[in-house]
Amino acid sequence: MKIASRSAAALVSLLFAFPLAAKPSGFRFWSPDVQGPKLGLDQVFDGMGCTGKNISPALRWSGAPSATKSFAVTVYDPDAPTGSGWWHWTVYNIPAVIASLPRNAGSGAGLPVGAVQGMTDFGKGGYGGACPPKGDKPHRYYFTVFALNVPQIDVPATATAANVGFNVNAHTIAKASFVARYGR
Repeated sequence: MKIASRSAAALVSLLFAFPLAAKPSGFRFWSPDVQGPKLGLDQVFDGMGCTGKNISPALRWSGAPSATKSFAVTVYDPDAPTGSGWWHWTVYNIPAVIASLPRNAGSGAGLPVGAVQGMTDFGKGGYGGACPPKGDKPHRYYFTVFALNVPQIDVPATATAANVGFNVNAHTIAKASFVARYGR
């Protein structure tokens, strides 16, 4: 038993010595539109029984690594009762000189030149707001910005969110996230 506990202690020491998270201490991500951290009716889907405005929030980031060549942003709900969660937004090939997305960029308005919006689990590109089933506990919505080591990923706008995610994760040098909640 002593050998097993020494091995476990050594493994834990290694994990703390070499952090797995790719988040430099200065890489930050936030939204001036998401308060408390709760999504408002502006960020809620309009359809499937939900009556929101389906407007993507303004997003801001700072402190990305100097080696960043592009960014990607995703919004994911792990609490959706699908067995695999729900992708609400994927936008990628955001030029490295950009450090924000304006409110309603998910409609295509104000999206940086060259940026691509991938398919969501609503079956279309662009932002799809929160819409958890009535009576579920509030769902968590993970907003994540990824700093990538390539100027663009070669993925068509018709690709699934899983395909986008695979390619984004293959080129991630850092990421930063925040979580918002919404229930009805």
